[in-house]
Amino acid sequence: MALEHPDLAPDTLTVAAGRPPREHDAPVNVPIVLTTTYHETRAPEAGDRIYARGSNPTWDPFEEALGALENATLPALVFASGLGAAAAALSLIPTGGAVVMPRHAYAGSISLAGDLAAQGRFELCTVDIADTDAVLAELEALTARFDAGQVMLWLESPTNPMLEVAELSVLTDAAHAMGAVVVADNTFNTPMVHRPLDAGVDVVLHSVTKWLAGHSDVVLGALVTSDATLRDRLLAHRTLHGAIAGPFEVWLALRGLRTLALRMDRSQTTAAALAHRLVDHPAVRRVRYPGLASDPGHERAAAQFNGFGGIVSIELDDVATADALVAAVRLWLPATSLGGVESLVERRRRQPAEPTTVPEALVRLSVGIENPDDLWADLDQALRVAAGRRHGGP
Repeated sequence: MALEHPDLAPDTLTVAAGRPPREHDAPVNVPIVLTTTYHETRAPEAGDRIYARGSNPTWDPFEEALGALENATLPALVFASGLGAAAAALSLIPTGGAVVMPRHAYAGSISLAGDLAAQGRFELCTVDIADTDAVLAELEALTARFDAGQVMLWLESPTNPMLEVAELSVLTDAAHAMGAVVVADNTFNTPMVHRPLDAGVDVVLHSVTKWLAGHSDVVLGALVTSDATLRDRLLAHRTLHGAIAGPFEVWLALRGLRTLALRMDRSQTTAAALAHRLVDHPAVRRVRYPGLASDPGHERAAAQFNGFGGIVSIELDDVATADALVAAVRLWLPATSLGGVESLVERRRRQPAEPTTVPEALVRLSVGIENPDDLWADLDQALRVAAGRRHGGP
């Protein structure tokens, strides 16, 4: 299989990429290959399958499809989890280097980077990724002390869960001019909304668990790059550290990927409708959603992205009200993940690893594909219940 679809739109690629050859009696979908090893009838050569920790035929179609979706010239690399992919990406920085990371980002990435920094692997600097001048100043200070390739800029935009929007191309270009490597977590946007490689980013990260697989039934991660040298290093890390995915999980992820465009379209449309309604709700103090004209990141998001995503964050009056909201929903599910077909709700500061700069009463909404009116009715009644309890109601 090869990346042979440069002229196809992303929504078509979700269906067409990663298909088996068109041969008589051949399956339309790639079958699951369950094996630990492969026949050897001659001396091994480069590219041969030797042992299943190195490759599996079930990985290939997913890696091809995701690479094509991200407009990469090389297939993606699938990992056992999003955090496994993040660990591989951070391995690109040599010991003694430095990483600049958003202060608000996926808690697993922040925790992992913090742990590695505490071990002396690298210096970790956290920044407000929406403050371009502050990010550039931090990069300038670090790159003045380190050699080229020793500093990494880690981008996440919109951020989790604050939905801050970075100037991706500006930051990437500046980082490259200073000799830094740039990694972008594209989990929230997916390739349906943005392709960071087109903005010059070196490596794109996905928690495949979320929107890409889309059904809350697999844990996977992925990295995408068009740089063959970087890909070889990431592949070596995956193989040597054993951060490999099971064939069945990858097969499920590819099946989920086939409907990504439809699911993202529905989630984004509903998220926008809910955000506009939430702005006027008396129980809501603040709504964070880049699709709102009043949102601080709106202009940047509109200029850079093909949509505004399916995550909405709201701030309520206090922790008790936020917890009461989560307890009162009936259709929304109280859970910590995102990007599935079902809508999820969570007060993020309940998670110990969440940065303390995230407001205590912030509630993150991951919008699924249910009927928008049903989702609003449930959210509205739960907000009213929560507000009523706060004001002494039943």
